[in-house]
Amino acid sequence: MIIAFPKEIDLKEKRIALTPTIAKKFIGLGFDVRMRTNLGAPLFFSDQAYKDAGVKIVKTHKELFSAADIILRLGKPSPEEINSLKPGSFYVSFLDPFKESTLVKMFAKKNINAISMEMIPRITKAQKMDALSSQASLAGYVAVILAAQSLPKIFPMQMTPAGTISPARVFIVGAGVAGLQAIATAKRLGARVEAFDTRPAVAEQVQSLGAKFVKIDLGQTGETKDGYAKQLTEEQIKKQRDGMAKACTNADVVITTAQVFGKKAPVIITKKMIEKMNPGSIIIDMAVETGGNVEGSALDEEVVLNGVRILGVSSLPSYVAVNASEMYANNIYNLIEELWDKDNQIFKINLENEIIKGCLLTYNEKLLIN
Repeated sequence: MIIAFPKEIDLKEKRIALTPTIAKKFIGLGFDVRMRTNLGAPLFFSDQAYKDAGVKIVKTHKELFSAADIILRLGKPSPEEINSLKPGSFYVSFLDPFKESTLVKMFAKKNINAISMEMIPRITKAQKMDALSSQASLAGYVAVILAAQSLPKIFPMQMTPAGTISPARVFIVGAGVAGLQAIATAKRLGARVEAFDTRPAVAEQVQSLGAKFVKIDLGQTGETKDGYAKQLTEEQIKKQRDGMAKACTNADVVITTAQVFGKKAPVIITKKMIEKMNPGSIIIDMAVETGGNVEGSALDEEVVLNGVRILGVSSLPSYVAVNASEMYANNIYNLIEELWDKDNQIFKINLENEIIKGCLLTYNEKLLIN
């Protein structure tokens, strides 16, 4: 069976879906592994390194897509690429299915079996395949590093003959995977960290990392079956903003991570709140790609409001593309290994399998997602 790795459509994307190490593992399962020329160039992996691992290098896009039984990638395909795929083949990547319904329907129409990496269920068995979490963890780290680089102050406290430097104050909104990694990173850099999440149950995790959990009574909240925070009502969002106002005012850095899967990110930091922050403060809006948590933030731009710099940075894991690629390549390998019958050299598509049920969008020309 041929498994293929094309280049990404997004030219800004530095991550790749295949490393030479993982290529050897795929070949060990019995796959015929193929990839486009210079796939590994962004990370300084030469074509020769892949050839040495047993990969076949393909020069043309058409040749790669038309022969592949499975396509593995980071980003979604173009309609032209879907037309190039072999009927009955599998396409596996981040697919943003709730926003890309037209693309998903096209998969079904063309008899392409689509697997969405975002939809891997958050269950113990699937942790090693959970690419959304692996990339979010790196994004949380990068957000703090960018904030430290941009802030005209140091993070740790220092006692010097010239006086004592107070630690920077960092406020992190959201204590999911990205938020917890941001908390841990800011603490390692010596900052004084506060954090808030709509789920009171995560307070213990925040405190275990050495941060203070900001308590705001929002009434009944909770999380979805997949571990995501539930969407708040307008009244709860107002209470949240009021409760966070003091923490934002005192903070040198605010990092927002709040997202509702499949929906526009909630605006939780308003211009009125920003106006009360000290000039020179930094806000990192990690949800800018899904609409933004910060009023006035802009995708891949720096916006300055009353001296407060608002950074809306996309594709944060690409800043650490080597590690992000290693983790993503492992995630997709673990998924394929789970579905692969090595003895019979076939995919085991059991629609009752909890992992498959969660991430398979189309199969045999049928839509499996509403």
